[in-house]
Amino acid sequence: MTSAVMPTYARAPVAFVKGEGCRLTARDGRTFLDFAAGIAVCALGHAHPRLVAALHEQAQRLWHCSNLFEVEHQESVAAALARLTFGELVFFANSGAEANECAIKIARRHHAAAGHPGRYRVLAFKGSFHGRTLATLAAAGNPKNLDGFGPVVDGFDHAPYGDLAAATAAVGPHTAAILVEPIQGEGGIKVPDPAFLKGLRALADKTGALLMFDEVQCGMGRSGALFAHQRVGVAPDVMTVAKGLAGGFPVAACVATRKAAAAMTAGSHASTFGGNPLAMRVAIEVLAIVAEPAFLARVAQAGQVLAAGLDALVARHPHLYAERRGVGLMQGLRCTLDPGTMADRLRDAGLLIAPAQDHVIRLVPPLIVSDAEIEEALLILDAVARSALKAA
Repeated sequence: MTSAVMPTYARAPVAFVKGEGCRLTARDGRTFLDFAAGIAVCALGHAHPRLVAALHEQAQRLWHCSNLFEVEHQESVAAALARLTFGELVFFANSGAEANECAIKIARRHHAAAGHPGRYRVLAFKGSFHGRTLATLAAAGNPKNLDGFGPVVDGFDHAPYGDLAAATAAVGPHTAAILVEPIQGEGGIKVPDPAFLKGLRALADKTGALLMFDEVQCGMGRSGALFAHQRVGVAPDVMTVAKGLAGGFPVAACVATRKAAAAMTAGSHASTFGGNPLAMRVAIEVLAIVAEPAFLARVAQAGQVLAAGLDALVARHPHLYAERRGVGLMQGLRCTLDPGTMADRLRDAGLLIAPAQDHVIRLVPPLIVSDAEIEEALLILDAVARSALKAA
């Protein structure tokens, strides 16, 4: 039977029907240790009791009313994000791509309102990923993802990730903003030198450009800090958040200073479903759990356990694992086999991972992962390496 689903995904031949904690159960009864977490989305694992209860309670009361009216819980989530970050104003959307679209619009309107409509260009970085809309594809500039979708949206320039000198040279009189991931995820778990982010902050201050951090993947506790930029003490003017914000329920946020977003007045931007009561109620619970210092300390500790184990695998199996990258529970292994092949072999062995660019597999388990589950994942990675060596 021919599927009616548009074939835009190269899907693995497995369908999951149940999840609990860090494990998923497939339709055929097989169970898997989930170190993909919906691509760093399921921050608190599957079927977390507090999230299930919050969603169930809200679902019995109100699902949707639109942003034509005040939406219950929006003020609470916005206030929490403002309290926990540099931000003062929050726009709610449904996905990271939408949040990044909002950030780009903030940058353009910010300068237009100041009398400089010619300042519309955004400097972004090679290897980045900001979403699948036409504008966010142009922001990332990946030729593979842009193929067939021309003409490419104008207004984006690019510099090598981590290269402050190149970024400085790329900023000109038409630059409205600098858009960067504090840790690249899709690009291959790349962690820049702290001096890079600090230098971008100084560059933005010097030129009047807005500094915008895409924390869609690296935010919400994944690095061991609530937001990755907080690890290096650099605050942006605008930040985008999604993925883990509601632990798997679709929601995103664009957080900004009041000054940066001053021109975003009534009618300048909107979202039909953004910030709906269901998403807001779940986000309240996620923020209450993840923002706790003890929870973040445990994420950092678990990240150290995972990193140490991955380093040992690199030393033991250089024929397959060439390099470890990452911080916290955002770890990557650069492999000598392509990530798709690695994903297949690991899945057959009971471990789910997320492929990335640069021959990297991402290990981004739920933030509640135990040391025992980390050890189990490491044993599977070791077994797959041994099998690869025998087959060579």
